[in-house]
Amino acid sequence: MDSAPESPSSPVATRSAATVVLLRDGELGLEVLLAERPSDRGTFAGAWVFPGGAVDPADVAGDPPESLEAARRAAVREVEEEVGLVVDPDELVPFSLWTPPERSPKALTTAFFAVRVPDGELRLAPEELVAAAWMRPVDALARHAAGGLTLWPPTWVTLHGLLDAPSVDAALAAFTAGEVRPFRARRDEVRRMVLWQEDDEYDAVPSGEGRSPAVPDDARDAQGNRHRLMMDRLPWVYLRTF
Repeated sequence: MDSAPESPSSPVATRSAATVVLLRDGELGLEVLLAERPSDRGTFAGAWVFPGGAVDPADVAGDPPESLEAARRAAVREVEEEVGLVVDPDELVPFSLWTPPERSPKALTTAFFAVRVPDGELRLAPEELVAAAWMRPVDALARHAAGGLTLWPPTWVTLHGLLDAPSVDAALAAFTAGEVRPFRARRDEVRRMVLWQEDDEYDAVPSGEGRSPAVPDDARDAQGNRHRLMMDRLPWVYLRTF
């Protein structure tokens, strides 16, 4: 993993983590496993997330702490600890890398992996998770849009990216054929918006100042490259125009 910033305004992450998107084919299409964090503690309190966590010293095993190899070992360990399933590390497909904005409460650059769910029974770690459910991406996003599900931007964008995947095989083939896409975020707290590095305003808009554009950011004739998640409304609006 590459957590080094590319510009002075890029976010800085001090540690690494791994997240695993467990996939299965349901009766109505592709499903993902989402789990609910306890509402009374933790950085993602009350949110529905994919299993995962920080890279521990034991996961490094001689590799750089920020490497995909270390994240892969952390991914296997975290899935077993949190939901009781044992995934094959060789089957984990890395597909994205998320660096949070500056001043995030938990500065972890996180590698996202996808894998078909292995055989076994879900066993939730009670100190980590209070519930788990298999959902189609479209249903999870609909529940979020209705205010019934708390999601963080990386989870939301990942679900959005899986909307058109008809099956586990198709999703994994697309991830395998693609690159490990970096998402280096900055956030405008006033406008409730996350921007990623390809957005033309990533370096131009100081965090927290906001602006009043003549053309709405999601209008068809908005100028410039857009790679952002607009969270000032429900449903959230994801723009990627480049």
